[in-house]
Amino acid sequence: MSQPITTPRKSATFDDYAMSEIRRAAATGIYDIRGAGAKRRVPHFDDLLFLGASISRYPLEGYRERCGTNVVLGARHAKKPIELRIPITIAGMSFGSLSANAKEALGRGASTVGTSTTTGDGGMTQEERGHSSLLVYQILPSRYGMNPDDLRRADAIEIVVGQGAKPGGGGMLLGQKITERVAGMRVLPVGIDQRSACRHPDWTGPDDLQIKIEEVREITDWEKPIYVKVGASRPYYDTALAVKAGADVVVLDGMQGGTAATQEVFIENVGLPTLSAIRPAVQALTDLGLHRKVQLIVSGGIRNGADVAKALALGADAVAIGTAALVALGDNDPALEAEYAKLGTTAGAYDDWHEGRDPAGITTQDQALMARLDPVKAGRRLANYLAVMTLEAQTIARACGKSHVHNLEPEDLVALTIEAAAMARVPLAGTNWIPGGGAF
Repeated sequence: MSQPITTPRKSATFDDYAMSEIRRAAATGIYDIRGAGAKRRVPHFDDLLFLGASISRYPLEGYRERCGTNVVLGARHAKKPIELRIPITIAGMSFGSLSANAKEALGRGASTVGTSTTTGDGGMTQEERGHSSLLVYQILPSRYGMNPDDLRRADAIEIVVGQGAKPGGGGMLLGQKITERVAGMRVLPVGIDQRSACRHPDWTGPDDLQIKIEEVREITDWEKPIYVKVGASRPYYDTALAVKAGADVVVLDGMQGGTAATQEVFIENVGLPTLSAIRPAVQALTDLGLHRKVQLIVSGGIRNGADVAKALALGADAVAIGTAALVALGDNDPALEAEYAKLGTTAGAYDDWHEGRDPAGITTQDQALMARLDPVKAGRRLANYLAVMTLEAQTIARACGKSHVHNLEPEDLVALTIEAAAMARVPLAGTNWIPGGGAF
């Protein structure tokens, strides 16, 4: 009598990817570096649903009743706060990490729909300033490319303490992307790997942050809104300390937020999911009596208008997008599948942005590859995408009976999982139960 055949069973812990990483580490003796954000499944906006209006709530008619989307940023202290027509901004992505054509395209697309873009590390390019109606200038720990003249040319200043993909860690820009122009802007040698510092060189805590904010205000004659960007790790305390240091706007970046390059072990194992970070930050602002007076911008994994609406309902004033903006420009396009295959990857999985061989011409300094990206056409694609996201958010807000997207609130949401309910502090669907409770 023949024996029954047992199907081989693979380990859930030592899955194919885990074992391939063990083999790679054993063969090379170095850790893996990549771009993008966390790829592991964590609770996210998909785990929330809106409760549309019916009898107990009154919906708005989509084609006849207005639903506002504008947001003012920085009115707390700045003489010249900025007003966006939509609650979606472009996150900081550096020239060096991105091509000059990509930076121009971001500026063109954002300006078309009345929103802002952000410089990222390494300074301000003329392409970006020239095509951005509203430009936020980042001050990072590296201080690469920083100068007072560009601070004054900006419309707002963002002091970066950390990123969601690597809170507590510094960035990388490998030598193949440090061309003469990039090196000149950053005062670096050409072709040599660069690693940004993980903390600012002239301050060690909140008191020093306050001094730095006051210095920047003096340089810019108190005109520009001052943002403070933190990677989500201790959002309640970090938000409270940023506000007490004088920030006009807090930017909160979750672990699904991208990066140009850092260690994969960092991306996947440090920080908090975006969904879990919003309510503690909002609570900090509420406890200080400053919710909606100090604006909260949330980033990390925002993909569509539903994500925008959910972030706003949880208490954010606006969102920022990075990875999604690059996809809108043309990154990871299946039309380039043959070229991604030559790089040993596939469209949708390409994340070796640090290598500078992006066939889309976006995350590269190679002149031939850069020329593939038409900044006018790419900017138009981005503008279309931002317009669609805004319309989607408005559609949801109207369905919930709201005349402005900022009128969305946690009461409009339920969660599909216990984890999401606990993180977002909204009821589990079909119940009035919010798991957990207690202090943030």
